[in-house]
Amino acid sequence: MKLSVVIPCFNEELNVGPLQEACVKAFEGKVESYELIFVNDGSKDGTWKALKALYERHLCPVKLVNLSRNFGKESAMYAGIQKSCGDYVTLLDADLQQSPDIVTEMVAFLDENPDFDSVAAYQENRIEGKFTSWCKKKFYRLMDRICDIDLHEGASDFRTFRRSVADAILSVTESYRFSKGIFSWVGFNTHFIPYVAQERHAGTTNWSFWKLLKYAFNGILSYTTFPLKLATIIGAVMSFLSFVYMLVVVIQRLFFEMAFPGYATIIASILLIGGLLMVMLGIIGEYIARIYIEGKHRPIFIAKEYVSYDKEK
Repeated sequence: MKLSVVIPCFNEELNVGPLQEACVKAFEGKVESYELIFVNDGSKDGTWKALKALYERHLCPVKLVNLSRNFGKESAMYAGIQKSCGDYVTLLDADLQQSPDIVTEMVAFLDENPDFDSVAAYQENRIEGKFTSWCKKKFYRLMDRICDIDLHEGASDFRTFRRSVADAILSVTESYRFSKGIFSWVGFNTHFIPYVAQERHAGTTNWSFWKLLKYAFNGILSYTTFPLKLATIIGAVMSFLSFVYMLVVVIQRLFFEMAFPGYATIIASILLIGGLLMVMLGIIGEYIARIYIEGKHRPIFIAKEYVSYDKEK
């Protein structure tokens, strides 16, 4: 098998059929052999029924993975990669915003450039709101400064990589998954190409601003201990300032005989220090929670049903 296309699906009932047709049209005569792996990530609509219907159409080799609940896109991608058998693996969204024609370009590039192991697409011009776009740019710059991994600004999960990269990704079995960080952490030579995202074929996006913010927060905690170092720095600075203030008070009291009612100052100091302590404890708690979850060794996903054109796999 030349190419395995992994397609995570969450409430994409109206998109999976047109996406299959678009893939067949794009790959015909350009990719010698391929399979489409649809992963139903606990959809609440008729996505699974639609996936079974397109499987029965036999337009192309199809594998279906039905997860027992919504585990998240990261876990769904992992499930699809695990079921893939192609020399190349592509990660593709189900909403038709990422054109299958670009996949053929990725495959051709890897064929012609054996020194590269992966081709990743990034958006030069985003079609989202200015505020969201600004936040994403700041996030990538922040990650570059505080993390030990290099994240290409605007790079998405839309990429094609060799089997060696797929095996490396599967070896990373952590529960809190941040795919962009994983792609960078496993290494390999990656070529970045620009692309223009299309409008969704149907439905609405499942990524709200708050979900993106949570995803970014998870990425920071997954690939840097900088928040812990920041808590230490803040604690050291506050201790130094408190010591200096104590000296000032003692000197003023002994040499200048100044009276200090100090009620407002004491209350403000207590609230400030107490608030900082709670923030620091919260940061430490987030890391401890991750240790707790990882220590349970729970599976990344649970498959309720698996359907494949290849009955042996």
